[in-house]
Amino acid sequence: MTIPVNSAAWAGPAHRVVVIGAGFGGLEAARRLGRVPGVAVTVLDRRNHHLFQPLLYQVATAALSLDDIASPVRGILAAESRVEVLMEDVTGIDTHARQVVCHERRVAYDTLVIATGSQPSYFGHDAWEAAAPSLKTLDDALALRQRILTAFEQAAAAEHDAPERDRLLTFVLVGGGPTGVEMAGSIAELARDMLAHDFHRVGGGMRARVVIVEAGPRLLGQFAPGLSARAADDLRGLGVEIRTDTKVTDIQSGTVHLGTEVIRAETIIWTAGVTATPIASWLDVLPAQGGRVQVEPDLRVPEHPGIYVIGDAALALNGVGEPLPGLAPVAKQQGRYVARAIRRRVHGGRAGPSSFSYRDYGTLATIGRGKAVAEFGPVHLRGFMAWVAWAVAHIFFLIGFRNRVLVSAQWMMAYVTHRRGGRVIVQQAPSMPGTGGLNRGCPGLPASRGTPAGCAATAISPSTAVIRCAER
Repeated sequence: MTIPVNSAAWAGPAHRVVVIGAGFGGLEAARRLGRVPGVAVTVLDRRNHHLFQPLLYQVATAALSLDDIASPVRGILAAESRVEVLMEDVTGIDTHARQVVCHERRVAYDTLVIATGSQPSYFGHDAWEAAAPSLKTLDDALALRQRILTAFEQAAAAEHDAPERDRLLTFVLVGGGPTGVEMAGSIAELARDMLAHDFHRVGGGMRARVVIVEAGPRLLGQFAPGLSARAADDLRGLGVEIRTDTKVTDIQSGTVHLGTEVIRAETIIWTAGVTATPIASWLDVLPAQGGRVQVEPDLRVPEHPGIYVIGDAALALNGVGEPLPGLAPVAKQQGRYVARAIRRRVHGGRAGPSSFSYRDYGTLATIGRGKAVAEFGPVHLRGFMAWVAWAVAHIFFLIGFRNRVLVSAQWMMAYVTHRRGGRVIVQQAPSMPGTGGLNRGCPGLPASRGTPAGCAATAISPSTAVIRCAER
């Protein structure tokens, strides 16, 4: 079945633009094209929400709630009458028929904008994913938050089993980029504050161990060496163990192998790398570095002049021939450039730049409360001022006034009180070896606001409870 694009808002044939992906680049292109007369836009995404991925780790570590960093795509584009939103899973592209394939459905296009982002890459070790999940979606963040909070509760229950408690309170992050560094710092702060304030009876004997492993010579390799060193010092100040020049040789359930060394850990998180979604195979082109699609300077695919690829899915080069980074500002600027190019193509007018040029506003990473590093060309910031710059930049990129207000308020409250609000275990994490059924959910029972039928809640601390369910 072929789905027509929305063209009811004007008379005459519309130029049909299909945007695949409602991330930063796709939304920027759709919003701008939605205001262009004579253009009908259809946005396709497998999920109904836009996700602010740079703050996903804060949901995983109970600093923010889900709706603080996610907004419905339809709500974001509600004011654009020329934009239609379809929640569809794209399975291919028929370039000859100029149609996007969504299982049995097809969506016709005149111009196609692909902004599908990236997915985790385990560098040929896909079997590691089960033991070391990544952090790319809201589901990932929820599952990880459940796992972290449940590990604290189980450690409290293992009062007389020191080896088991140590295993439960060990967290290993594989990958020393911004996500790994920010996640490591956030887990260390969560453990320090939560164990001290919430576990009065047993908290004094509970110490979390956070280990970050990086195969390269330093953390934050894309930053200046001085900033990388400062980030490492700040992490050490939070008690984080740093292993650089160290390769992971194997990951199994509950264990990380670093050559001959084996670390037993309840929680292992993969933050080491990403690869593009499989659009190269959709377009029948050879994938470039990281599975991305090599694009022309104007972001179009060679031999496919009606198809643009932007964001993490595109291998676009800067003025000196280096690949552009997979960052939100890059995707937004590319979405804006593509929208202008399509508008000129439809309506003519003054010629724009023949190639995309990225304006770099700087790179930032936070380590913890009042600790961050920022690089704005030759200007390098550290500590509190860098943290303020990081916070302002991230609030600016959040979609919607409500999100900005809520996140600002929660950050301010957490900064003043050292407390986090999202520490509720609403559904037990998947069963893990060696837990004796303590964290096993009840198969077939939906999550509810109360205790599910057949389960019993036991309060171990003032803020959270462990739900035990009978085996079925």
